[in-house]
Amino acid sequence: MKNFKTLGLITATLFTASIALTACGTGTKPGSSPSPSAAAASTSVASAAPKAEGGKVTITLGAYSVVKESFDLIIPKFKDQWKKKTGQTVEFQESYVASGAQATAIIQGFEADIAPLSLEGDIQKIAEKGLITHDWKNNPYKGNITASIAAIGVREGNPKGIKDWADLTKPGVEVLIPNPSTSGGAKWDINAIYGAGLKASEAAGKKDPAAAKDLVSKVYKNIKVLDKSGADSLTTFDKGVGDAIVTYENELLARIQSGKKYVEIIPQYTTSIENPVALIDKYVDKHGNREVAQAFLDFLYTPEAQKVFAEKGFRPVLPEVAKQYEKNYTTPAGLFNIEYLGGWDKVNKELYGKGAIWETILAEGGTK
Repeated sequence: MKNFKTLGLITATLFTASIALTACGTGTKPGSSPSPSAAAASTSVASAAPKAEGGKVTITLGAYSVVKESFDLIIPKFKDQWKKKTGQTVEFQESYVASGAQATAIIQGFEADIAPLSLEGDIQKIAEKGLITHDWKNNPYKGNITASIAAIGVREGNPKGIKDWADLTKPGVEVLIPNPSTSGGAKWDINAIYGAGLKASEAAGKKDPAAAKDLVSKVYKNIKVLDKSGADSLTTFDKGVGDAIVTYENELLARIQSGKKYVEIIPQYTTSIENPVALIDKYVDKHGNREVAQAFLDFLYTPEAQKVFAEKGFRPVLPEVAKQYEKNYTTPAGLFNIEYLGGWDKVNKELYGKGAIWETILAEGGTK
């Protein structure tokens, strides 16, 4: 089969993000209020009674694509609890697209009240435009609701014998990874490979950015498809395209739990992943729904919601829930975090900025 790459057009993706609210559905059942055990997550406005009993209120959710299955279960739980506590019915308007595209859509006028996105940088872009005015990282979890690691998914029996990132560079291995121009998940994936190159060179004697870039470049040459989001990349893999997929661990575990005959490969060196959420001040104030929006955000830190995330393969941020599910996960000795790469400001500039490492790799690879 002839090797090809598809780069999702950013403009098309942003258009999709801007209209995703219309396409992505609403909620209809009663809602909820956060459990008292989640109070440590933030100073909860939700503990107070709503100003008006009964009636309806709407929350607009602008999320990255990977969390849809989790929110399909979490939202009805919240709605039910909020209805019982207040008599008020919560309706949800939901949009799920690639994280970077979702952030851009919110900046361009998509009035999301709450934004669960893939990475801190996407939330920060919204904040820098003045749409988030509070300190969204001011809770015990630094604004993150889930965690994961970057992993490799292969097909049953691991026919290509893939054990680590270097195996993705071998001739004849077709790799899937989403496009970092639109997908926050893709940035985590590429961070993992680049960081692994740094770690390997460091173990050999000297931390070498050139060696790290070389590893990413060699993997890129074997990329079969660059989809616009992590969810789209997995859908492509489900269709039988590719020998290996670089993705979030939770996505692989969810697929395996659903009956897919995939195998998770955890490389020796890989990155931890943190997924944030923020309330969008400008839009909740415009909509007059801050109280219920804050209540829903707080609910995401309750054991009930954190267990849903865990069942979908995420690593919970709530310690007591993480303890319950720790047997489900393997943590490699060479795990590193974004700080190992210098933090998001440095990564976005040196790895993904104009003329930076990723753009250079695309040019050298002959991207059309």
